[in-house]
Amino acid sequence: MGHTDRRGFLRKTLVAPLGVIAGQTWARNHCVETEYSTVLPLPAKIKVSLNAWSYNVPLFKYVRGEEGGMSLFDLLEECARLDFDAVDPTGYFFPGYPEVPSSSFISQFKRRAFQLGLDISGTGIRNDFSTADRTKRRNDIDLAKRWVEAAAEIGAPVLRVFAGKKPDEHEWDEVADWLAEALAECAEHGEKYGVMIGVQNHGDMLSSADEVIDLLGRVESDWLGVIVDTGYFLTPDPYDDIARVIPYAVNWQVKELLKNREGGEIDLPRLVKIVRDSAYRGYLPIETLPIKGAEDQYDAYVRVPLLLDKLRAALQ
Repeated sequence: MGHTDRRGFLRKTLVAPLGVIAGQTWARNHCVETEYSTVLPLPAKIKVSLNAWSYNVPLFKYVRGEEGGMSLFDLLEECARLDFDAVDPTGYFFPGYPEVPSSSFISQFKRRAFQLGLDISGTGIRNDFSTADRTKRRNDIDLAKRWVEAAAEIGAPVLRVFAGKKPDEHEWDEVADWLAEALAECAEHGEKYGVMIGVQNHGDMLSSADEVIDLLGRVESDWLGVIVDTGYFLTPDPYDDIARVIPYAVNWQVKELLKNREGGEIDLPRLVKIVRDSAYRGYLPIETLPIKGAEDQYDAYVRVPLLLDKLRAALQ
């Protein structure tokens, strides 16, 4: 297939409904377009991971040198104790962030994860690709590109980025073009290092499936997908949005509550059915958060095992 024809195919694939995609995820549909692999019909395969933000309180304590802190190596031990398949070590908790960690630190981290039988399911950064400040956008693109290279060294297949909040004085379409331009450059860099770029729906520029799919269509890259944040589809039926974006999923953040913690507890059996029906193959990282108004009572050492047990029960 020629380059022009291939791009036309990708445009059609990006806007195709879930049924037309015949149960294949967006990432694997794109694989059929390369010379290296052929997509075969496969059932869903779900591996359970932990997003490090769940332990952000003790992790930040460690970063600040405070008592009761948790290092990234402690996090690995906790994930192994709970028998996770993988961990998503968010970039904020690496020493020196926003600078990338040293190669020696990465080597030790990878070695310990390997000894404990843990995969690295992804990593992520803080960024804002929707700001009207071009210099800030440029700096955040460069930050993402440096962390693409770090992710490749860490062994993380996906770098998680944010879209950013729409400036009040600009229209959504205008800002989406800025965002698409930034993501396209990051995805091009990701291709060089074998790292997918995953943009997270976080209730900012992206709070619905329509907005996510519109954005991906503006970029048209094999190396860009979505981090499906189950807690930030701010629509009447978040489960419908989740089902519609699964074909573009490269990773997840499965949270306890829907709609920014205001939509009730997530129905994990329903979510698992949606995921399995889509034939998604990959990681489902969970992320626990404090309940609004009760932040001082949050204990990740209690809440993470509870959510993990509920997800495992739903996967039975």
